Amino acid sequence: MLNSVLGATAQLSDLVRSVRIMHRAGLLPIPRVDIGLRSVLATRRYGPFVGAMRNALEQTPDAIAIIDEKGPVTYAELDLQSNALAHAWLSYGLRSGSVIAALCRDHRGLVLTMLAAGKIGARLVLMNTGFARPQLADVARRERVEAIVYDEEFTEILGDIPESVTRYVSWRESRDKSARLTTSIDDLVHFRRSSRVPTPSSPGGFVLLTSGTTGTPKGAPRDRTSIFATAQFLDRIPLRQGGTTFMAAPIFHGTGLSQFVLSLALGCTVVLNRKFDPEKTLAAIEHFGVDVLIVVPTMLQRILDLDDDVLHRYNTSSVRIIFAAGSSLSPDLCRRTAARFGDVLYNLYGSTEVAVATVATPAELRRAPGTAGRPPITCKVALFDDDGARIDNPDVTGRIFVGSGLSFEGYTDGRNKEILDGLLSSGDIGHFNSEGLLFVDGRDDDMVVSGGENVYPIEVENLLIDRPDVRDAAVVGVADVEFGHRLRAFVVSDQPLSGDAARERADEIRDYVRRNLARYKTPRDVIFIDELPRNATGKLLRRELEKWDK
Repeated sequence: MLNSVLGATAQLSDLVRSVRIMHRAGLLPIPRVDIGLRSVLATRRYGPFVGAMRNALEQTPDAIAIIDEKGPVTYAELDLQSNALAHAWLSYGLRSGSVIAALCRDHRGLVLTMLAAGKIGARLVLMNTGFARPQLADVARRERVEAIVYDEEFTEILGDIPESVTRYVSWRESRDKSARLTTSIDDLVHFRRSSRVPTPSSPGGFVLLTSGTTGTPKGAPRDRTSIFATAQFLDRIPLRQGGTTFMAAPIFHGTGLSQFVLSLALGCTVVLNRKFDPEKTLAAIEHFGVDVLIVVPTMLQRILDLDDDVLHRYNTSSVRIIFAAGSSLSPDLCRRTAARFGDVLYNLYGSTEVAVATVATPAELRRAPGTAGRPPITCKVALFDDDGARIDNPDVTGRIFVGSGLSFEGYTDGRNKEILDGLLSSGDIGHFNSEGLLFVDGRDDDMVVSGGENVYPIEVENLLIDRPDVRDAAVVGVADVEFGHRLRAFVVSDQPLSGDAARERADEIRDYVRRNLARYKTPRDVIFIDELPRNATGKLLRRELEKWDK
């Protein structure tokens, strides 16, 4: 009984604090609390994308919502155009419970797809633009996709998806008439009424994708969300209403998606580019007066690796927040960012499954470069040893478990992550220092995080071994300045190789992986050896390969 009372008291305290944090940021304006309440209602009815836009639509409908390569779009225009798209889809038989996939870079077509899917109650599956053709088909089949919205550049990748899956083009690049046989999002928007869409029977939610233990992408659904969960970001990161955000991180990624939705809710202008370019990012910061930059660490690394004359060519003094997430930040990258941009770097640690775990502020990163920070409001982080016992002492490494209102409740295939004391495994190991700051020390399995993407070696290994000229293969992750880690493949060939022959075969192997798997799963290094190190039972000794220095 006492525990129940204490738990309820803690929840009430968190709710009060969350409301205060959201008011401070501009999400719950006082005295116009009715605006915030309508946003809450819209989130329950239509999901997070429409709910987020509703808040800005109520307050600043004529403000610029997004700027992409085609120009600016206001919040009011987004609302009307997504209404038109929703009406079109309803007329074609898509409705609440339907599954729509999006294979899009960052632009208005993706945004309209997100909003229209929410308005009809469809579940949206956000596909990774780095997928290879077999992966896309496998995920579409498992998630029971009925329609797919895609950029024209990905047409060939759709080749293994059944013709029964309806196709819509979200971004055209070709003037070839044959490429225009597929209906486009623009076609649907221009020729449909833009009146209000009937409320769906239930919100559809969305699915983020992550790799599974065999490398097959798994679906992490987000069927229930609350506007109050935004306090987790706003608690430790001073995002504010009406700013200008540059979205360098892709929206299909959890980092980009969460911050894009939050930027909409805050009525910000979001600048979108389909492909990341470090110098163009700096130019956009100067041109648009960007105050918030959203990146994965690899992007930040590429910006800081620009020549000094390029780095200092653009005025970036407007930037007050650089939000980085998706993979670990090295101490060196933290220090270099502070030296170039000042104390503006915020590091979020989480995952597709657990969502938000901790946030490191600029002051914490300056004091302890590389730290993942502390849990924000409503989030809990604990360490457990291999026997499931909780670790409370500082500087002791353990498995990281997280409790968050945004955590998922299981993969779409029915599987789940390990749960201890109501907390979900992040799949990482780490430690707290004496100040209570979290440090992520690595994975508790063999997964490799490269450029913010998760890679399981076994998938690449199995593909390599399928080649007739490969007798055995192993793939490990090795430290990389730009990507955090890169993949290194060790190959036992069917015949001895050296010199030019080895280099040519290595190129063939990389091209082979690139054709069959996502680009980020392609090994940067290919090393030919006589045999792989194994123990007496035949188990591969990965640690010996990770220490390879020949």
